[in-house]
Parts: sequence; structure tokens; C-alpha cells
Amino acid sequence: MTVEFGPLLGDLPLIALYAAGGAACAGAAGALALAAVRRRSVAVSLAVLIGATLGALLAGTLSVAWAMFLSAHDLAVVVTVLGVGAVAAGVTAALLGRWVIGAHRSLAGAARLLGGGGAFAAPAGPMPAELAELARELAASDARLTAARERERALESSRRELVAWISHDLRSPLAGLRAMAEALEDGIAEDPARYHRRIRGEAERLSAMVGDLFELSRIQAGALALSPTRMSVYDLISDAIASADALARQRGVELADRGVEGVPVEVDGKEMSRVLANLLVNAIRHTPADGTVAVAASRRAREVVLSVTDGCGGIPAEDLPRVFDTGWRGTDARTPPAGAGLGLAIVRGIVEAHAGRTGVRNVPGGCRFEVILPAAG
Repeated sequence: MTVEFGPLLGDLPLIALYAAGGAACAGAAGALALAAVRRRSVAVSLAVLIGATLGALLAGTLSVAWAMFLSAHDLAVVVTVLGVGAVAAGVTAALLGRWVIGAHRSLAGAARLLGGGGAFAAPAGPMPAELAELARELAASDARLTAARERERALESSRRELVAWISHDLRSPLAGLRAMAEALEDGIAEDPARYHRRIRGEAERLSAMVGDLFELSRIQAGALALSPTRMSVYDLISDAIASADALARQRGVELADRGVEGVPVEVDGKEMSRVLANLLVNAIRHTPADGTVAVAASRRAREVVLSVTDGCGGIPAEDLPRVFDTGWRGTDARTPPAGAGLGLAIVRGIVEAHAGRTGVRNVPGGCRFEVILPAAG
């Protein structure tokens, strides 16, 4: 049999035009159908998509046949082939849709545990790449939620402890103030001047406690306004040692410089002086007489490490992670007598406001507190 290619090739543009017209009509109908079922299951969308594709092929074929480009026999052959293809495509679409829906239901069931206190676990079976990526994001979100819940529980616990300790610490000095005021009013105080001095001392201590509470509230509310300037670490530490020297002499503690490099930092001088003062006062109060509190500062890569080492004998290992928590005291408070356990919490808040971090570890004979700050360029 001889096939004439010349006339057929010459009719190809016209055949393509008729086929495109029929396919466009079927495609438009399929697009409308997809829009109508866009809120339905993905299996329905797959079925509509397969139907629209086969409909476009069939419409193009019938359009060409209507234009008399195909014989009746050829048209029957093409329609038969399309019918068989439609059955195969439909079965494939149904299986694919069932798989996707099953994976979606498994993922939805696992996602219901989010926020309810249960742990999210991604389905073990294979899933489409999009659902697998969604499962990874849900797992990451679950980890963040779990961490947030732990932080919230720890914060609530520290707040309860803080309220209890402050209530206890306020009760004793207030009772003493009232008793001394009543003694002065009744004229039974043997040494009024001594009573006045004690009242003033208690008032100053309460004022310091209120100041710490106010400072901590500003830090936790994100309202701590910093005015960073470029300065030398050597100057900061020298001023802090000079301020703490009187307390150290009173308690018989030696303040030692164990190597302070004059590296520059960008910090708020007032707030950072408070950080060093809190660390030095804590170290001095917990170092026995004839002991030593050592201060050091050095540059490490792009950071500056300030350290205060005391002779307290060390902190129990289980308490080390809580040392900087609000209101924490442990068995031996790291704050001055009648303090509210805020000193080290304020230290951490100010340091973190400077994009730094704090740390503590035990060393032979005591513990070492570290303040790590970004080095100035």
C-alpha cells in the first residue's frame, strides 16, 4: 500500500486548527469543572483533570473527523484507543487519589495532637513531597511549642517562688519598722538615734529591692532602653572593682586582677556597670574571709569574655541551670540577705539585651560566672 504524504502534510495546519478548536472547548469546560470542585477532595480534582485531558483529545479527534479528515474506520480506531486510555487513566487517578487522601488523613490525625499536650509524630508511610515537607514543618512547630510550654512553666514557677520569697522578705523588715516606730511613738526607745539609723537602713534595703523589681520588670517587658557607646573593658572592670573595694575590705576578701585586656566593646556603660557590680557583690558575699575574688577579661574570636571567680565552694550541679532564673536562690542564696533573688536575673537580662549571653560553672574552690559580649569592630 502506498501512502501519499504530500497532501497529508499540506493539510496539517488545518487539521491542527480544528483539533485545537475542539480541545480548547473541552479544556474550557474542564477548567470550569475544576473551579467548581476546587474545594472538594484532591481525588475528585484528579478525576476531573483526567476527564478534561481525555475530553480534549476526543473533542479534537471528533472535530477533525467532522471536517472529513478521518475515515469512519480511522475514527472508530482512535475512539477505541482513547476509551481504553480513559479507563487506564481513570484507574490510575483513583489509586493516586486514594494514596494522597490516605496520607493526608494520617497527617491530619497526627496534627490534631499539636497544642493538646501530645507529641507530634509524622506518619511512617510514604507521602507526596508536599505533604512530607508539611510534616517536617509540623514537627518543627511541635518542637517549638513544646519548648515554649516548658519556658512558660518554668517562668510561672519562678514567678510563684518570687512572689512567695518577696512576701517573706517584706514581712520581716516591715514588722521591724512597725515595732521600732511604735517604740519611738511611745517614748520607750532607750536609744532613739540607733532606732532611726536602723529604720533608715531597712528603708534603704526595701528601696533597693523595689529598684531591682522595677529594673527586672523593664527587662522582661522589653522596655530597657540602652545607649551603647564604645569603651574599653579595662575601664569597666576598673570602675567596678573600685566600687566593690570597700565591701571586699569589710569582709576580708581580696579582689584580684587575673588578666584584663583592654579590648573594646559597644555597651551601655551604666547597665554594664550594674552587671559587674551584681556579680562582684555576690562573689564577695559568698567568699569566706581571706578568700579571693578574681576578675578577668579576654577576647575570644569575635567575642569578649568577662569572668568573676569566687571562693564559694561551688554550686550543686543540679542547681547550675537555674542560677540565672528569676527568684532562684537555691539552698544558699546567691543574693544579699533579704534580697529577692533578682541580682543574677537582672545580670542575664541586661547581657541578653546587649546580644550577649551568661554562663556559670564550678571551678576548684568556687564557681566562675561569665559574661560573653560581642566584640566591637
